[in-house]
Amino acid sequence: MESIWSKTTELPERGSLPGDITVDTAVIGGGMAGVLTAYQLRKRGIEAVVLEAKRVGSGQTKNTTAKITSQHGLIYHQLLRRFGEERAQEYARASEEAITEYGALTKALKIDCQFQPEPAYLYTTQRKEALREECSAARRLGIDAELCEIEGLPISHAQGLRFPSQAQFHPLRFLGAISQRIPVFENTPVRRVEGRKVRTDHGTVFARHIVFATHFPFRNFPGFYFARMHQERSYVLSLEGAQELSGMYYGIDPGGLSFRSVENKVLLGGGAHRTGKSPELSAYGSLRREAESFWPGCRVVSAWSAQDCVTLDGVPYIGGFSLTRPDWYVATGFGKWGMTGSMVAARQISREIAEERKREKSIFSPRRFLPAAALPNLGKDLLESGKGLLKEILYLPGKEFDWLPPGQGAIIRHCGKKRGAYRDESGKIYLISVRCPHLGCQLEWNGDEKSWDCPCHGSRFDIHGNLIDNPAQTGLKHREEILEGKL
Repeated sequence: MESIWSKTTELPERGSLPGDITVDTAVIGGGMAGVLTAYQLRKRGIEAVVLEAKRVGSGQTKNTTAKITSQHGLIYHQLLRRFGEERAQEYARASEEAITEYGALTKALKIDCQFQPEPAYLYTTQRKEALREECSAARRLGIDAELCEIEGLPISHAQGLRFPSQAQFHPLRFLGAISQRIPVFENTPVRRVEGRKVRTDHGTVFARHIVFATHFPFRNFPGFYFARMHQERSYVLSLEGAQELSGMYYGIDPGGLSFRSVENKVLLGGGAHRTGKSPELSAYGSLRREAESFWPGCRVVSAWSAQDCVTLDGVPYIGGFSLTRPDWYVATGFGKWGMTGSMVAARQISREIAEERKREKSIFSPRRFLPAAALPNLGKDLLESGKGLLKEILYLPGKEFDWLPPGQGAIIRHCGKKRGAYRDESGKIYLISVRCPHLGCQLEWNGDEKSWDCPCHGSRFDIHGNLIDNPAQTGLKHREEILEGKL
């Protein structure tokens, strides 16, 4: 499944790392956060290179809905309560400045990326008091916000909260233009990071500073990010024949949907769930039914999904990686607001490296205190991880794969061992290990995307056992294909 951004853009290929090199800063990850960080560093006169395992923008950046906003759900009321006014204002100011910076770069570099100022709306039919509280909090923090009636959406009696002067764009066209201005080494997966050495299949990068911009950090220790985040998936349809919209919309009610227009199409998003905990009903099917009820006769031209890292307190981790690694930095946990978060991270990390000073009191600091309100999320994440580990150790299914219908996957018993099995339309069976190579949790079947997903930390694998999403760094060990009738 391919996003509308991937369908309409082909970025030029870049070469791999040619051998050992020495630089000031090595940025691991060629998505929006990594490329922007390297660009901002070079603007400050600091030599920086990007190391990308596959192709520029091939990770989560290509799957965004590409909204650049300071409006991130019901965030500001919570930030004031958890962090106080000074830190909440830092979050608001950094998000607003990110929008401005995107616009300035687009104009200064003459980037043709469909950058367009648009208002952003939260909307609800059930939580109007929460919307009023968010409006008051945003205004208190200096953000221009106003309550309004929602018009133009196919949802009746909705009240909205409007943030003017937000923006939307084509992320891959923007990323492609920026990445041409910095050294990028594609198809250069990083295998290990040891002190100031970044080891790849093509050579070692010796760097004074190292930035982990890999969506989910693949180093478990130090930092313990695997215990401080989980991952969620959400789904998007690109529709023709739907009524075009003015502005961007995000629903705050349970099961709320997101909307935005691009050219003559509408992007309809929703169906969020924890990675590895897929709903019984198809998320794509549910979105298609919603689309048909809104705009009878509309046509799906593209469908795709995104994966987001969610921190315990809802604020990204941006800055020093850990106390024991003073030259490492991290940018992760952007939630569903990766375009804004990427620019915030690039500006903050480049400033910290240039000034040689960590901003320990920043709201974004990975070493910040944990608000008491976030403790239930910590307990929930630890519980899910424990369940995934125990299932891998204790659960052994009783069924073989003879019952498995074409086009479906399940965990089965084969030759006395637990395996993940998928039967294709021709009857061929694909068997894989269901033990995640990251930390050993049991993988679960995702029927919407025909993938094996980890409910603990969000790694994903295709039916052949190949790695799709990190933090795992390798594919699955056991891989076997069986032709039906030749067992």
